[in-house]
Amino acid sequence: MLLDRIHSPTDLKQLSTPELPQLAQEIRQFLIEKLSVTGGHLAPNLGVVELTLALHYLYDSPTDKFLFDVGHQAYVHKMLTGRMDRFDTLRQKDGLCGFVKRTESEHDVWEAGHSSTSLSAAMGMALARDLKGERNKVIAVIGDGALTGGMALEALNHIGHEKRKLTVVLNDNEMSIAPNVGALHNYLGKVRSDKTYRKAKDEFEWLLRKVPAIGGRLAKTAERLKDSLKYLVVPGMLFEEFGLKYFGPVDGHDVDMLMDTLRQADKVNGPVLVHVLTVKGKGYSPAEADSHKWHGITGSYKIESGQVLKPVGPPMYTEVFGNMLIELAEKDKRIVAVTPAMPGGSGLLGFAERFPDRMYDVGIAEQHAATMSAALAMEGMKPVFAVYSTFLQRAYDQVVHDICRHNANVIFAIDRAGFVGGDGETHQGVYDMAFLRHIPNMVLMMPKDENELRRMMKTAADYEQGPIAVRYPREAGVGVPLDQDPQPIPIGKWETVRDGEYAAILAIGPMVQVAEEAAELLKRDGLNVRVVNARFVKPIDEEMLMKLEQERIPMLVLEEGAESGGLGGAVLEFFALRDLHPPVRIAGVPDRFIEHASIKEQRAEVGLTAEHVAGEIRAAAILKRRATAT
Repeated sequence: MLLDRIHSPTDLKQLSTPELPQLAQEIRQFLIEKLSVTGGHLAPNLGVVELTLALHYLYDSPTDKFLFDVGHQAYVHKMLTGRMDRFDTLRQKDGLCGFVKRTESEHDVWEAGHSSTSLSAAMGMALARDLKGERNKVIAVIGDGALTGGMALEALNHIGHEKRKLTVVLNDNEMSIAPNVGALHNYLGKVRSDKTYRKAKDEFEWLLRKVPAIGGRLAKTAERLKDSLKYLVVPGMLFEEFGLKYFGPVDGHDVDMLMDTLRQADKVNGPVLVHVLTVKGKGYSPAEADSHKWHGITGSYKIESGQVLKPVGPPMYTEVFGNMLIELAEKDKRIVAVTPAMPGGSGLLGFAERFPDRMYDVGIAEQHAATMSAALAMEGMKPVFAVYSTFLQRAYDQVVHDICRHNANVIFAIDRAGFVGGDGETHQGVYDMAFLRHIPNMVLMMPKDENELRRMMKTAADYEQGPIAVRYPREAGVGVPLDQDPQPIPIGKWETVRDGEYAAILAIGPMVQVAEEAAELLKRDGLNVRVVNARFVKPIDEEMLMKLEQERIPMLVLEEGAESGGLGGAVLEFFALRDLHPPVRIAGVPDRFIEHASIKEQRAEVGLTAEHVAGEIRAAAILKRRATAT
């Protein structure tokens, strides 16, 4: 096999170009087999095999810089840069990262898990190169979806202004290829990059301007005619107006055509955009037929049938949210759903089918989604902004300025709150409690189980006083029965789910179950521990906190979120403002980024387990006895 000979980009360059299609086929088979066990982003990577081969064949990585937008489509890049033997560990603890990772390889020059960042980073690298007097190439690969992100358009604007030598490869897996059109654009691309053509055009315009009296007008007329013809026949004029030379569209699965186009683009001394048409899931019929489903597979699958093997058990929180939203929308016509390019991941496909006129997928545009939601609320609608915790970070200013400052009645449905497993540090949903809790007018809550999620959705739907958020994890529920008629929860009220007097665990979300398990362990030691479902991060239950302080009970705040600024911070602030100093400890996510692993392993890494919590409570109980003795 050719693939067995590839351990670095240097090995790839030893192959002849006629051998590359066979290598592409072997790479696809390798990915299909490996990901059938580990899961991962299959369809995006099957679509960029030839493109990645062409880049590594033509350019000299890591001297030349490849920046993959998002990075989830860099598996082939990893294979060609010496990491093929680690694919059995993909997205596993201490294993191969599912995204570009600088600590993994010198060939990984830019990390990202969020979209639309590659062009800004490429601009920065091009500027640094020129300031240092170096001559390396900078190539950014961005998908058509990521190009909808406002940050990408901001970067394009600056790239066109600076006119630095830089290549943008637009990986477009939505447009079909018409051979005659492709041939025409291939010809136009060659003509427009040819130095002889450009020199002749410049000389022609110079000669026209020399004609007495009318030469200048003739030259302007010729220029307008040239521009009009370009608008008529060249589809990439949007990019031309940004200041980038446009090449394409080119068949992204034809290695020879790809390399020929990239060579032509490389002759331009300035920014260029190469428009590449690819098929997401190329080479695996189930992925080609449903590229959305196969974009990211979290479990294993049967290669022959494409059947994804899913564990049997309670429904995912995302599914419970989606079903409850439909129930609420049936009764309240004001409810609309807004999501930034995640209708499937956010559980809204059923809602979109039931209420197509009340479902708005705005693309990768979190800022726009947030501000639009504020305006919808101001006009009497009840928008539900469904967004992953990690992506809500991108709309922080709009949450503050447009939603909370206006006290707009927007419902935030924050999915993937807490650890996310294999997606790792770029996607961890552990910061939203800290960056939402301090904003005026915000209500923030998290359920202990799937039935409480339904109750919180009902609470949010009934709430009319301003913004309200419910966050929920990326995992299955605990298996409790679901109320057919869920009742709202009083705002800011916690609940005691287990009595005890030696200590109290104030837990939120999935940590309530961990707290109850810890309490069972402690019961064997004769320690009766109280477990509180601290389901509201804001407002907190002041009455219950005062009661705990009066009882002199040591407290442990247990949260799957950043220790700095989260629920524990809220508890400590409450007591400090009243000059009260009861024993309070915080068990949460420490001040560092937690890398990819299973959610269970990530919790164990930071001590969010029943065993570790029990150890903390034992220490707190000892402190209490010592204090009592003195």
